[in-house]
Amino acid sequence: MNHFRILVIDDDRLMRSSLVDLFEAVGWTVKALARATDAHRWITQFQPDAILSDVRMPEMSGLDLLRTLEAAPPVVLISAHGDIPMAVEAMNQGAYSFVEKPYDPKRLISILSHAADQHQMRESNQRLKDRLQQLSGLDQVILGQTPEMVRLRDMIAMLAGNDAAVLLHGETGTGKELVARALHDISARCDGPYIAVNAAQLHADQLPLVARSANGGTLFLDEICACPLELQPMLLRLIDTKEVLDPEQGTPEKVNIRVVSATNVDTDAAMKDGRLRADLLFRLDGVGLHLPPLRTRLDDIALLILRFMQQFALQLGCDAPELSDTDLASLLAHDWPGNVRELRNVGQRRVMMAQHGFGAMPDAIAGVSIDTLERSGLRAAVAAFERQMIGRAIATYEGRMDEVAAALEIGRRTLNEKIVKLGLDKDALL
Repeated sequence: MNHFRILVIDDDRLMRSSLVDLFEAVGWTVKALARATDAHRWITQFQPDAILSDVRMPEMSGLDLLRTLEAAPPVVLISAHGDIPMAVEAMNQGAYSFVEKPYDPKRLISILSHAADQHQMRESNQRLKDRLQQLSGLDQVILGQTPEMVRLRDMIAMLAGNDAAVLLHGETGTGKELVARALHDISARCDGPYIAVNAAQLHADQLPLVARSANGGTLFLDEICACPLELQPMLLRLIDTKEVLDPEQGTPEKVNIRVVSATNVDTDAAMKDGRLRADLLFRLDGVGLHLPPLRTRLDDIALLILRFMQQFALQLGCDAPELSDTDLASLLAHDWPGNVRELRNVGQRRVMMAQHGFGAMPDAIAGVSIDTLERSGLRAAVAAFERQMIGRAIATYEGRMDEVAAALEIGRRTLNEKIVKLGLDKDALL
């Protein structure tokens, strides 16, 4: 079970003591108060994940406290005098749940677990959002806080001050063109042109035009190892002399360009196979930068997916869906062969699903189309909801399936059947 911080407010000393004993027995940290008037100070100091408050207390009731709280942890009210009107009023005032005394310990633990878990999830999402708002400069463009990405940004900043040729190594989808553009945008050439071409599709008669277009700026050559062999001597001459030959006049023309190139294959192998001239490689690889694949920087996934979902939600004019623990577990369990580009597509699909009221993160990762989800109607929506609820419960109770079934108020056999039917991977959720 997750470790939570619970603030207990009850004017009955024996009740406070029994609640503290109950919560500490499951490994939670508890702070108990006799008066609700002290709650605001302790919410700030103690930072609880959930609040359990009696309703009828002197000076300030639990309902009065609830009315004064803004952006506070979820509040569960408990009372020996509870009735339906009071419960309805409590829920209308924003209470997470209402429990009558005498309480069922297992049910109370379950309610508070879900309340605290949701609070931690919201806090985690808010921290990510705050982090995104704080980012500036290269942090906004080359996103990530893993050591590899921090070093990459440091290298980009360092290289922006000179015109050294840069060769970017990285798998498809790791963001090589994004880095090339960043090298241009923060350099002294930022006011000049940025010309990006696929070297595999470049012809000899196009090279002078491309070089002239990039004059005063940056020329980015993608897929350099696939550059046609007949073009490579001309490219070598352009890098060495900074000149292009006018095909009509046959006279050289000076150009002022910086060359940045990229490849997703092994350059040594391409050189040995005769696909890439050794002298050209040596000119291009003045400084080599390696872009890590997404599967080696899993700690960046939450920040990246939140950024992508916010971007697409803004474009669509809707709210970005919250990132749940189950969502994150699904994202971390995926191998990401398409790297950051694939993650961006997943973020787009997830926002579109949320806009239509269907689907979940596993559907977005699997590439399930919106049309398919819409045609399946209510059944898909129910399945997505069940998948999220069961996945969260499995994570909350750390795979103890009897406790999961009890929290969801279903039988163990029914739980097993739903896990199989919904295609949930228990190991990926833990």
